[in-house]
Order: sequence, then C-alpha cells, then structure tokens
Amino acid sequence: MFPLAGADGQERRPTYTMKRNKKKGFTLVEIMIVVLIIGILLAIAVPNFITARQNSRAQTIIANLEQIEAAKEQCAMNEGLAVGDDCATMSDYMKNWPVTWPVTGAMANETTIGTDATFRGRDAATWRTDKSGL
Repeated sequence: MFPLAGADGQERRPTYTMKRNKKKGFTLVEIMIVVLIIGILLAIAVPNFITARQNSRAQTIIANLEQIEAAKEQCAMNEGLAVGDDCATMSDYMKNWPVTWPVTGAMANETTIGTDATFRGRDAATWRTDKSGL
C-alpha cells in the first residue's frame, strides 16, 4: 500500500481509527439476564404469596366460626337454653349477624345450641388441620 516513513526513517503503517457508535442502551444479553433474574424471583415469591393468602383465609374462617360459637354459648347462658334448643335471638349476641350463610349444609345448625358452627360443612377444628378447599 502506501508505506510511510517516520522521523527515524522506519516504515510505518497508517493507523485507522474506527468510529464507535456511542448509543446509550442495553444489549440483548443484559436484558435477557434481567428477565432471567426476575423470573427466578417470581418463582420463589409467588408460591409463598399463595400459601400466605390461603392461611389468612383459613384464619378468618376459624375466627368467624369461633365468634359464632361464643355467641351461641352466651345466648344459651343468658336465656337458660339446653343442648338442642334454638337461640332465636342470636342477632343480639353478634355485632353483624349474616343474612345468609355461605355454607353447604343446613342453616338451622348455626343457631342450635350444642352444635358446631360450620363453613362449607367443616367446623373450626377441621379448618385448623385441613385448609384445602379455599
């Protein structure tokens, strides 16, 4: 090509500088790594959230059933009711008495003294041991 001579008489090659495109942004590999990290975090977090949600629902059910049981006991003591009697004034013993029961069973058992309050056919003790079906 075109040899150039330097001041010392030696032959030198011309140097070419490449123009670099200095665009700001992320490479595809960087974006893929970020997506991978987010996927790993989601794989860890989502099952924990699902379990926590199921546990909180079960605890709410248990607390509500225990509140109904306490109201039935108070009604029985105040009115002198025996096992099997029906507490017709249950709404006096609970702040918010539900109009309809979200249960799959007879509604009459909820006010009958000596029977366990149930939600979806299971009482509080059963919900403590088996939280499936939420």
